[in-house]
Amino acid sequence: MPQRTVTVASKVGLHARPAAVFVKKAGEQPVPVTLARDGGKPVNAKSMLAVMSLDVRGGERVTLAAAEGEGAARAVDELADLLETDLDG
Repeated sequence: MPQRTVTVASKVGLHARPAAVFVKKAGEQPVPVTLARDGGKPVNAKSMLAVMSLDVRGGERVTLAAAEGEGAARAVDELADLLETDLDG
């Protein structure tokens, strides 16, 4: 199971616009993807409600993981790169 831990670059964290951009991109992935706060329970990265419920702040670390399958590693890399970008703009 490919996974990566990254620091959220957006100052507002995963709220409003950054969360919407992230969830949309997660929804385009060919495999199930989860997102978790450090030490927390993973949630479905394709669910806006689940992602918002994590209450992730800017500068916090989160772990992305994807189910095994074609495109899993690419999905984790794409989403990790997105989280490491300031999506506030």
